[in-house]
Amino acid sequence: MSSSPSTDPLLQPYQLRHLTLRNRILTTSHEPAYTEDGMPKDRYRLYHLERAKAGVAMVMTAGSASVSRDSPPVFSNVLAWKDEVVGWMKRLADDCHEAGAAVMIQLSHLGYRTRWDKGAWLPVLGAGPAQEPAHRAYPKIIEDWDIARVIGDYADAAERMKAADLDGVEFEMYGHLMDQMFSPLTNRLEGPYGGSFDNRIRFAREVLEACRKRVGPDFILGLRYVADEAEPGGITIDDGVEMARRFKEAGLIDFINVIRGRIHTDAALTDVIPVQGMRSAPHLDFAGRVRAEVGLPTFHASRIPDVATARHAIASGTLDMVGMTRAHMADPHIVRKIIEGREDDIRPCVGATYCLDRIYQGGMALCIHNAATGREADLPHVAPPAAQRKTVVVVGAGPGGLEAARVAAERGHRVVVFEAAAQPGGQVRLMAQSKRRAEMIGIIDWRMAQCSARGVEFRFNTWAEAADVLAERPDVVIVATGGMPDAAGLRAGDDLVVSAWDILSGDVKPGAQVLLFDAAGDHAALQAAQLLAESGAVVEVMTPDRSFAPEVMGMNLVPYMRALQDKPVTFTVTYRLQAVERDGNRLRAVIGSDYMPLRQERVVDQVVVNGGTQPLADLYFALKPQSENLGAVDYAALIAGAPQPEGAGPAGFRLYRIGDAVEARNVHAAIHDALRLIAAV
Repeated sequence: MSSSPSTDPLLQPYQLRHLTLRNRILTTSHEPAYTEDGMPKDRYRLYHLERAKAGVAMVMTAGSASVSRDSPPVFSNVLAWKDEVVGWMKRLADDCHEAGAAVMIQLSHLGYRTRWDKGAWLPVLGAGPAQEPAHRAYPKIIEDWDIARVIGDYADAAERMKAADLDGVEFEMYGHLMDQMFSPLTNRLEGPYGGSFDNRIRFAREVLEACRKRVGPDFILGLRYVADEAEPGGITIDDGVEMARRFKEAGLIDFINVIRGRIHTDAALTDVIPVQGMRSAPHLDFAGRVRAEVGLPTFHASRIPDVATARHAIASGTLDMVGMTRAHMADPHIVRKIIEGREDDIRPCVGATYCLDRIYQGGMALCIHNAATGREADLPHVAPPAAQRKTVVVVGAGPGGLEAARVAAERGHRVVVFEAAAQPGGQVRLMAQSKRRAEMIGIIDWRMAQCSARGVEFRFNTWAEAADVLAERPDVVIVATGGMPDAAGLRAGDDLVVSAWDILSGDVKPGAQVLLFDAAGDHAALQAAQLLAESGAVVEVMTPDRSFAPEVMGMNLVPYMRALQDKPVTFTVTYRLQAVERDGNRLRAVIGSDYMPLRQERVVDQVVVNGGTQPLADLYFALKPQSENLGAVDYAALIAGAPQPEGAGPAGFRLYRIGDAVEARNVHAAIHDALRLIAAV
């Protein structure tokens, strides 16, 4: 990194009481769900360390680390109520401190934002009897002995974090117990903790007082809180500002991290944490207003995906520290690239929110197009130079093929890419044709720029045959030809249906009355439904599943519903399209069920099928007998990140296929295939 002074607002140090932060960029508290038995072990540590080594000023760990046994985590949160957490957090803190980054952790009691059948199966707590929609828990109304116990749990957890040599603690106060006690929308208590403003902030105040007493005046405490619920009857900005002022004057908090909105439903959560197609930095000006009125150091993060927006947030005095959390999942080296004048090299966050959607479905956070994120122990963010330069031929310029080309070129290989179409992108280019998902093309554009900078040779408009590939005298051949739409196993009428791809590409015009049968359950069906509905069609989306679009998770479903619910679109679950017949100038769809013998019919103008893909792998099978490894992959070596062993076939070239050319999966799987294979070639 450069040692010369910088005038970039983002690179200026910031003094947070006694703590000097080396620049103005942090990763805000979030839970990547990499814990093991509730502990932040090596995978968790290496994830944060990668960002610390690359220059981020602070890593804020553990979104909602649990302080109490009756706050069971719903997405693999850190268990801060266990004494053994101290050792693991100390190792993380020591490593990140050595790399120059400050380290904090977010503590919380989830209140009713969890489930009773998790953890130790204890009753869920709430400040009132209402159900929490997202997790469907009906809480036990908190009692006095619960309040005393939980306050003690908070103080114990804060003391553990001080013992682990962290720089401070942030308390989560939006959607969780502290906020549930504060909000008039959720607090139905009587007596000292309910009713008036003073009573409703009492729980948070007593938590902060207990923690401050336990950790002393020099340990940094902050509050990530909702300063305005943006809902009638809820917390207002005046409420949010007044509470923070009081806590500041009492010396209870050293910074605020501002949130606007609620998170009790998918729709509300998505307004707090916007996804692609939604406005960038929607709450930035609001956070600046709170900063001005409260007068505390102010952090904020909400879809700030690019350096220009982050720089504006600091240069304008709107924020003191800017959070770029999802952006750092896409590229952990943002700060290093800013310092080195390589902003154009930053891998863009495309707002797909694959990371959060996975967490809320019980999985680990993964970036849709950086397969090394969360796999730092096994996969490189920067591929190492190869010991020997080889010729690598890639067939297919979709996301997997371009990742293979990029990584191979980064390692120093000569790379040739064949692509049948006139432009790169494959299915991603189809996705990006929908205005709301236009950012997806960043997955392709970034890789094309990286490949161009490294001299990758592209042969567009070329349907590669085996002879074309062999003419390049390759050492390695990667078949990334993707797949073709599957008609979803109809008994009859395959020739009468069109695919969701046909609709998205514009190759087929929308009908007036359309049955869209979705067997794959992914984005393509809902994107096609939106395009159909916006053209004026009456649409029925039918699925054999018990819920529609099961592969489109909660946050990404929200914009689809907002685009469809005010149009003539209906959703039918648990029915299966079996066949399509002609009925004069129209089509007759024969409908059955997996649950019982039955027959229904629909007469429509058009039947659209989203049945996933079948591999387009003719070239692979043509080359397979001529390859050194006969197409075989040693899975043990692949998983370990080791080179593939020598094959048993004729000497010449190694052959592999990746992505949908193997089986129908998704963008992340194709990129993961490419990275872990080529990083060891």
